[in-house]
Amino acid sequence: MIAATDKNVQAASVYFFARPGDTFVAIWNSVSGAYVALFQGSIYNFGADSFARGIRPLTETLTFATPLIAAGLGVALAFRVGMFNIGGRGQILMASAAAGWVAFSLDLPWGVHMIVALIAGLVAGALWAGIAGYLKARTGAHEVIVTIMLNYIAFYLISWMLRTPGLLQAPGSNNPKTPPMKDTAVFPELFGPQYNLHFGFILVIAATVLVWWIINRSSLGFKFRAVGENPKAARVAGINVKSMYVYAMLIAGALVGLAGVNQVLGTITTGFTAGIDAGIGFDAITVALLGRSTPWGTFAAGVLFGAFKAGGFAMQAGQQIPVDIIVVVQALIVLFIAAPPLVRTIFFLPSPERDQRRREKARAKELKAEAGTVLR
Repeated sequence: MIAATDKNVQAASVYFFARPGDTFVAIWNSVSGAYVALFQGSIYNFGADSFARGIRPLTETLTFATPLIAAGLGVALAFRVGMFNIGGRGQILMASAAAGWVAFSLDLPWGVHMIVALIAGLVAGALWAGIAGYLKARTGAHEVIVTIMLNYIAFYLISWMLRTPGLLQAPGSNNPKTPPMKDTAVFPELFGPQYNLHFGFILVIAATVLVWWIINRSSLGFKFRAVGENPKAARVAGINVKSMYVYAMLIAGALVGLAGVNQVLGTITTGFTAGIDAGIGFDAITVALLGRSTPWGTFAAGVLFGAFKAGGFAMQAGQQIPVDIIVVVQALIVLFIAAPPLVRTIFFLPSPERDQRRREKARAKELKAEAGTVLR
């Protein structure tokens, strides 16, 4: 696909039968150039004149990955309890609105202002997701339907607030946009003004460790996993399943809310619109699935998606690859990573599961033959 959209490949293919080598060289240059641009745009730019400039793509990858990891952790935690938290968009919007309002409207000392805005965003995200958990626990309402509807409610509610003076709209402006965040509430930069990476990445690392501890080391995590494996058996064992649904969605909402807080206090501090979620809520579902719903797997998947986003701009600018093709290539890479059985089938690679089934069938035939011999 990359080669098919390249102008040099298209020009060389016109006289393919006269000089086929030109076409193959053009294809190689197109494809290799695209993946080199992906690497240099997301990991390290070897063409930079200094190490500080060369490492900037890696910091951009981590910046893009920060909200994806946070939201992915929220989705992954809900998965472990057997719930499908598809309401990331609404939770990000509500968290962004709460944290943003605190950040641009209150006058507080540096540090205190940032903490208050952070807490406001986490609480808003938790409460918005908690609605779905409460309704599932009390009425049995399916969380997928509820969270989808909450996404619409949050979007139109925030859109209205952005058009209403005195709420989120910047004073003296007709644009549906907030004022810029005050400096006392903005996350500090980790490596100076030449990089966009901010304190939110440290918070995401801490959140990953916290989720790992909750799931694997705490009694609450044991109850979460028990409910996720078999709610009926967990209920028989004395676990309050309904409470677990509510607790899980509250924690998941706070984690997704952290993604919204990272957006308004770290990445987009000049004011935000109703598009502040930037598709992160839905990308987080893929991140969590790719990470097998484990904390560190989700972290790694978030970094991978951050690399795709950072490298995609370099592919588009440096190689003139259409953005649609870039998205398709990235989707195929994720597909092959997430579907090992498909890869093994396509490339005729050995499959542990298939080999195990063959051994079981062979063993069954041997037992059947032995039984027939005994009967004779």
